[in-house]
Parts: sequence; structure tokens; C-alpha cells
Amino acid sequence: MGDPTRPKGPEIVAIANQKGGVGKTTTTINLAAALVEQGCRVLVVDLDPQGNASTGFGVDPSARDLTTYDLLLGDVDIRETIQSTDSKGLWVIPANADLSSADIEMISNEKRSFLLRDALRQRTLDAYELDYILIDCPPSLSLLTVNAMVASDSVLVPLQSEFFALEGLTQLIMTVREVRQSANPHLRIAGIVLTMYDQRNNLSKQVEADARENLGELVFKTVIPRNVRISEAPSYALSVLSYDPTSKGSVAYRSLAKEFVGKRGQS
Repeated sequence: MGDPTRPKGPEIVAIANQKGGVGKTTTTINLAAALVEQGCRVLVVDLDPQGNASTGFGVDPSARDLTTYDLLLGDVDIRETIQSTDSKGLWVIPANADLSSADIEMISNEKRSFLLRDALRQRTLDAYELDYILIDCPPSLSLLTVNAMVASDSVLVPLQSEFFALEGLTQLIMTVREVRQSANPHLRIAGIVLTMYDQRNNLSKQVEADARENLGELVFKTVIPRNVRISEAPSYALSVLSYDPTSKGSVAYRSLAKEFVGKRGQS
């Protein structure tokens, strides 16, 4: 039995794909920004040792005193790791290179797969009245990614619109299935979002057709286009929605956020 006096927690979403360069961090940052535009309160957990989501939200490396590494291994109050961003209602727990050794350090802990789940269940987080927690996973199916899946309600998978895109997806889906069987029976796939989509390119269209044929309703109707504004925004520590609100990238991420919230309502 849970605590009946405790408010219902936020929806926790792992944004994962073991392939690098598929748009995980970009999707994390811009989906978070689009959800906040809709009036949601969002926390982003940067679980990638590269710390790109932290940089994308303007958290200077010198200001990352307490990070997701400390959250997993340091037994700290989660409030000490949370940093505000320039957007009201949007917070981030930053990451740095310390996280690259976390896998090795977690191995000896018998609760190694549950460390993030337990950290995100701290009651002090209730004060933020969050609607969503988005976890930006590293580009691997490591213990960090498993921690994210064990902690989450669902997994959102960015899929690059290029040759071999669907290869490796089977492995990711198998990992989700294993986590469901062993540690988190409620874990589901929130959906697969096609990224870096070029509608002038026959390959993008072929990847989309293959994905929809093989994965059906799991594939979001919204596709994220190749868009120079999306690429430029992080260098200004801005989401594309703040950097160029009317760009094709901004329109696409707003559409994805609406579809994402709608899917949650149906599940």
C-alpha cells in the first residue's frame, strides 16, 4: 500500500536509444520546453556523462556541484541536486563526467538497478508538484539506462530517419521486456518518434514506412524534421521553442508534446 496522503507522482519517462546521435538530448530538451508551454511542471534528469542536456539548459560546468552522480551514489536530498532554468516550471538535475564511473561503482550495490527509482521517490520532491520527469539516457544499454527504465513509467524512443535505424531497436525493446519481467512490471513504451526527418529524401520516407508497418501505433504521428534551428539552439543554451518559436522544429515539438500528453490520457 502506498501512502494515501501523498499526491500522485509525476509521469516518469526515460528517453532512450543505445545508438548515439539519434536526437535523445534534443528531444529531451525540446519536449520538456513544449510541455512547459502547455502549463506542465517538468524536471529533466541528465543521466548522460556528457552532460549535454545540462549544457543545453545553460547550467555551466563549474556550477554542477551536485549532480546525478551524487543522486545515485551520494545519499543526498534530491532538492540539493535540482537547478532552476530560465523557464518557469522547468528544472534540471545536471550531469558531468563523474557519471562515467557510476556503472562500475554501482555494480557492488545489491540495489544497483533501483538507485534512481529510490532517489526519485524522495518525499521532498513532492513540493515541486511536477507533472513530468524526463530522463535523458546515455547512448548505451548500461546500468544507468536500466536504472532509468526501472524508475520510469514509460520509455520514449527517438529513432533517426536513416539506414539501419530499425536495427538495434529490437535490442532496446528486449531490454524493456527484461526490465518489465524483473524489476518494473508497469513499464511501457510511450512511443517511437522519428527524428532528423527529411521529407525530400526517399530514405526518410522508407524508414518511416518500415517503422509504421512494423511498429504500428507505437510510432508517433508527429515526425521531427531536419531543421537548422534545432541544431543552432543548444549553442545559445536555449530550446528551439525559445530560440525560434515559429520554426519547423518548434512546431514539430509542440505537436509531439500534444500527441504525447494525449497518448498518456488514453493509456
